[in-house]
Amino acid sequence: MDQTEVVGEKLPDGLLESVPESGQETRDEMLSRHRKEVSQLQNKETELKKGAAKGSKAEQKTKKKQVEEEISRLSNKLKERQAEELASLGYNGTNGDVKGNLDNLVKAIAGVSVASQSEHSKPSKGVKRREKRAQQEAAREQRIQEEQQNIVSDRLLENEKLEKKLEPLGLTVNEIKPDGHCLYRAVENQLALLSGGSSPYTYQELREMIAAYMRKHASEFLPFFSSENTVEGDSEKSVAEKFENYCKEVESTAAWGGQLELGALSHCLKKHIKIFSGSFPDVEMGKEYQSDGGTGLSNLSIMLSYHRHAYGLGEHYNSVVPI
Repeated sequence: MDQTEVVGEKLPDGLLESVPESGQETRDEMLSRHRKEVSQLQNKETELKKGAAKGSKAEQKTKKKQVEEEISRLSNKLKERQAEELASLGYNGTNGDVKGNLDNLVKAIAGVSVASQSEHSKPSKGVKRREKRAQQEAAREQRIQEEQQNIVSDRLLENEKLEKKLEPLGLTVNEIKPDGHCLYRAVENQLALLSGGSSPYTYQELREMIAAYMRKHASEFLPFFSSENTVEGDSEKSVAEKFENYCKEVESTAAWGGQLELGALSHCLKKHIKIFSGSFPDVEMGKEYQSDGGTGLSNLSIMLSYHRHAYGLGEHYNSVVPI
């Protein structure tokens, strides 16, 4: 079932629709509307999760995943739009009181009023918790706004270089949605292409497969993991615990995948993986599994594209397919 069939038609009216043009709302009116929008989405999430708790266990699991993914997408979209609207009022961190602007953005994301309060009033524990959770989101939105112009130019340049690299090979990029699962969804797309039908593994099964492989072959991955994720003085037990937590994130969250996961994928699937990029030299993993079939469908290699500037939020992977 398409995710939009589960969620899209049931969204609160006006949640993601056009909003009043700049100048038609006061600051307090805008923030009041933002709080209502956040509240509406939270209420709708609760309602949809209740609706997903019907049918067989397999059906419930599928519906729950669909709801969570769609709510996450809509939440990110809502926060980005609200951040843009706040930026139109000067809350962009580039002029005036930067700390005050960021604090207001945090409160807006958390659904907390920024209206003047008594200096002696103390925020409730619930407010503090929401603001704390909103800190990272606020910083993320600030970064998006501040880098917007550079992102556009860098993205165009990156795409042009990648296109010039792929076109002579008869290849093009097949877009994968940027939801944190992009690496695994891109590989799932490649496996479906190579099989001529559906993929033998879903993106979630690929995640679980990789985590299991990394645990089983921890000695092969720990040196690379330690160089990026540990600090001097960490005990052997501490490193092992961090690695286990990392594996848990791989299998049960939407954490981005990278070099470690690609290496594990090549061994799990026993396939050669080639990653094209417009920003860095191309990378190959699992060369021992490479076939001699060229670049068409007869080649069993998995072909991906790496995008550094696709969205300004971190790494992104797409699937590379024949034109």
